[in-house]
Amino acid sequence: MDQLIEQFFNIEIMIAAWPTILRGLWMTLAICAVVIPMGLLGGLFAALGMLSQNRALRWATVGFVDFFRAIPPLVLLIFVYSGLPFAGLRLSPFAAVAIAFLLNNSAYYGEIFRAGIGSVGTGQTEAARSTGLGASQTMAYVVLPQAVRNVLPDLISNTIEVVKLTSLASVVSLAEMLYAADMARSVTYSASPLVLAAGIYLVILWPLVRLVSRFERRIAH
Repeated sequence: MDQLIEQFFNIEIMIAAWPTILRGLWMTLAICAVVIPMGLLGGLFAALGMLSQNRALRWATVGFVDFFRAIPPLVLLIFVYSGLPFAGLRLSPFAAVAIAFLLNNSAYYGEIFRAGIGSVGTGQTEAARSTGLGASQTMAYVVLPQAVRNVLPDLISNTIEVVKLTSLASVVSLAEMLYAADMARSVTYSASPLVLAAGIYLVILWPLVRLVSRFERRIAH
């Protein structure tokens, strides 16, 4: 038992590794601050594109969503970071991570928004149009608020996945939290920094998980 505690729950090592892991945490939050808002916006445009009356735009958007939902995010990240330089485009690790995760999550958010818009009855649209609202006004003021409410648990769940997805950034040596914890592990020869990082993920994500459950129960009733 003492050896287990020494390897995984060594408080002295955790305290020593804390500044390094904290710097990694700020990088993780910076990635989320870029990817989540932009992903939501990109997803909204993707959903509207999939519902467009313009056939070319609709099929192009469907192809975009299907492609980036199908390709593994790790493969996409490696391609953006290591493949694009062969085309003369060399990106920083942060830019590569932001672009790869943005493309991936715009596709997922887009499908969620599309399902939400589809869940709003046509009667709502017809009633709004009968009051004199235009198509864009109807979408912005009537359909979208109801759509977001209907799929809010799914939006939050996907946001949780985005936070967990940031751990893949260590593959391109971006010093996010997992990368920082692994560097501390390599120096201390102890898994305690990794346990500390896992605990931080748990503290950040557990309230969101409970929030999703609460919204799901509320919608079910």
